Amino acid sequence: MSLFKTILNTIPRPILIKLSYVARPCIAFFLKGNTYTDPINGKSYRKFLPYGYETQRQNVLSPATLSLERHRLLWLYLQNETDFFTAPKKVLHFAPEQCFLKRFRALNNLDYTTTDLLSPLADVKADICNLPFQDNTYDFILCNHVLEHIPNDTKAMQELFRVLKIGGIAILQIPQDLNRKTTFEDNSIIDKKERAKIFGQYDHVRIYGRDYFDKLRNIGFTVEEVDYTATLSDTDITKYCLTKGEIIPVVRK
Repeated sequence: MSLFKTILNTIPRPILIKLSYVARPCIAFFLKGNTYTDPINGKSYRKFLPYGYETQRQNVLSPATLSLERHRLLWLYLQNETDFFTAPKKVLHFAPEQCFLKRFRALNNLDYTTTDLLSPLADVKADICNLPFQDNTYDFILCNHVLEHIPNDTKAMQELFRVLKIGGIAILQIPQDLNRKTTFEDNSIIDKKERAKIFGQYDHVRIYGRDYFDKLRNIGFTVEEVDYTATLSDTDITKYCLTKGEIIPVVRK
């Protein structure tokens, strides 16, 4: 087992978050170069770090922002295809990622609130299945790689729909097997190592298939399955270390 894999699987996530603030500057300095670029901070590196709880993906974790493929893809989409960075918006961000948190908080156009049940970075400690917010409150919701951790994801989706304004937008990324027609979950598997092997991470409760989009539609959302990498050149996909064909679920109420 590699050092990174050992760290991910043994140190609790809240502690990892705190430790990363110390380690990031040193690692980023050591990996400076011009092969790959993180669009979030605009800086380039000779390589990115490996990442993965079960299978280690090589060259995917940006050393300074700690962004992964999905974060860099989302940043490019928000920057190039939306008015997220310029128009006034009331935003709710679940389980705020370090690569986004300070940057989004610094945007004067956003009324920005973060929430999570456990994250030390969250403004509001809340259960996604029982949110303390009024109906039709938020113009924009970010809830990325959260629903796969939630046993009752239907209730969570209903709460997201409830607090989103009519006409509002939510981006609800999840780890997804696009070759799988239907979502798989099995609560009888309780061994952490076995769960990591089957679900990709020990604390995931399901593997989403293509039916994820229909489940969102059944909640009431209008769903756009955005393959943003299809609009980018192969050179840019390689430069930004993106996953070709990854879908961004953009939903509207």
